[in-house]
Amino acid sequence: MIYVLIGMSILFVAIGFIVTENNAKYLLSGYNTMREEEQKKVNIKAFIPYFRKFHVFLGISFLVFGLILNYLIDENAGGIFLAVYPILAYIYFISTSSKYAIGFNTRSNKVGIYILIGTLIFVIGLLGFGLKENKLNINATAIAFSGSYGETLTPSEIQSIELVNQLPKITFKTNGLALGKVKKGYFKTGTGEIVTLILNADNKPYILVTKSDGEKIYFSAKQTSNTSLLEEMKKALPAIKYKQQSIQ
Repeated sequence: MIYVLIGMSILFVAIGFIVTENNAKYLLSGYNTMREEEQKKVNIKAFIPYFRKFHVFLGISFLVFGLILNYLIDENAGGIFLAVYPILAYIYFISTSSKYAIGFNTRSNKVGIYILIGTLIFVIGLLGFGLKENKLNINATAIAFSGSYGETLTPSEIQSIELVNQLPKITFKTNGLALGKVKKGYFKTGTGEIVTLILNADNKPYILVTKSDGEKIYFSAKQTSNTSLLEEMKKALPAIKYKQQSIQ
């Protein structure tokens, strides 16, 4: 998370200095697609300093506020900020930059704002769905992981279940959500193995379910104790092989 904040902050500041009055006709999105007579209607001399100030402020504020949220609240708050803040910032930027287009039809700016608002709504909905807790439902015939990337497993599909104190070393996400301590989806480990993580929180020990085909699911509840969930599974499904708690 910290490296992402720093990297994106540097990128925003760099963008502010990369685009200049001389290369704007090549690099400045929107402006570089205008016809020459349309470009003359844009006060590019005044716009470039505004463009630079905006991106410098965006880069610095992105880092400062992101670090504050990450350390004073939690990583989830920092992750939400990371996804939402740049979109809000660019909605403001596009809406205020139209004053530099003298006599030019700002329809493209309005379209850009609508696209960003739609993107913002989509991102918020995606975050809300991803942060919703995935439950582990247990009955006498199966265990079921609800929500995104969940599945239902019968005893014949389970090789073993155990508690582990550590996750394998994760190198990157192949498909899913990784927002602070919440991780849901498919992740690649340092050994090249693809595992499923359904972590509603970073509560230890984790429940590790190894399927009959060797695939692994790591689960952590948000409110309920993972240890108590394992005990519930032992009572409901005694035929499954349960290993002693181990450290990986």
